[in-house]
Amino acid sequence: MRALAGSLAAAAVLATALALLPAAPDGAPGDRIPAYDVVLTVRSDGVVHVHETITYDFGADDHGIVRRVRYREGRRVYGVRDVRTSSSTGAPARARVRALPHDVRITVGGDGPAVRGRQAYVIEYDLTGLLTPRADRDELVWDALGASWDVPVDEAAVRIAAPARFRAGCRAGAPPVTRCVRHRDGPFAVVFSQRDLAPHEGMLIRARLPKGVVAAPPPRFARPRWRGGWTGAAALVLALAMLPWTLRNPPPGRRAAPVLAGLGLALIAADLGTAAVRDGLWAVSAGDATPTGAGLLAVAAGAAVASASRRPGERHRVVRVRPIGRRGPRG
Repeated sequence: MRALAGSLAAAAVLATALALLPAAPDGAPGDRIPAYDVVLTVRSDGVVHVHETITYDFGADDHGIVRRVRYREGRRVYGVRDVRTSSSTGAPARARVRALPHDVRITVGGDGPAVRGRQAYVIEYDLTGLLTPRADRDELVWDALGASWDVPVDEAAVRIAAPARFRAGCRAGAPPVTRCVRHRDGPFAVVFSQRDLAPHEGMLIRARLPKGVVAAPPPRFARPRWRGGWTGAAALVLALAMLPWTLRNPPPGRRAAPVLAGLGLALIAADLGTAAVRDGLWAVSAGDATPTGAGLLAVAAGAAVASASRRPGERHRVVRVRPIGRRGPRG
């Protein structure tokens, strides 16, 4: 029983550690982005077409860049589709697209030969569900650069265009507190620029479009989901496999079952509570700690049942032993 509890506890610690490990940085030391140009085109059907031109300076040999496009903010989700990539400098630009829990990971040139020095990449994709309908307007809020770049950006420019006149603003930094430089580019477009952005600093664009100019369907919200991996599932399978043995061999003492149950409830509450704070109460997602906690609860229940099913005589029988060889006085 002690070995089982130790294995489950180790699995819980491993699951928590894996969940808290930061992602490996994508940029090598010495890398930087001299220029980052983004064009956001709001179409009449409500789809936002994104055209990014990224000039990347590699400080050492590398195979390409990684662009993470966030598609989930709390409960709300967007669509990222029709991803296309190219390079004007001849660098390998084949793309691999993978959906992560909150981002779409676009790896450009990862399978090709290594490159070095200054290269230019073009990434295009469409965003759906980005507009938020209001009573008197339709709003667009989007971090055009994102906060996932591990390298500094020397100069960045974001152009937003729509079918009609609109109002827009931009804040840069992390958190976004610095006003961007604004330029009017014709009657239906605005350009924002910013210099000397540190790693993980983006440009948050806010635009207000007149009502009815573009289609703005209701936002889509995520449902509860499973975000764990093999660690939690393995811990749960191990606990269920050991349950028959626990029923036949209950742990000694009365505090084993409550301790295991308390640890299991703590793991589940911590996992679901963290997800509720991050994603919202109605989009709670379970990770590896939840099945690990469920396994501990199952073992605790088995231990409690086995202890309660013991015969009372096995726990409370008192054996009296009469001394041998001693007799009382004769009458």
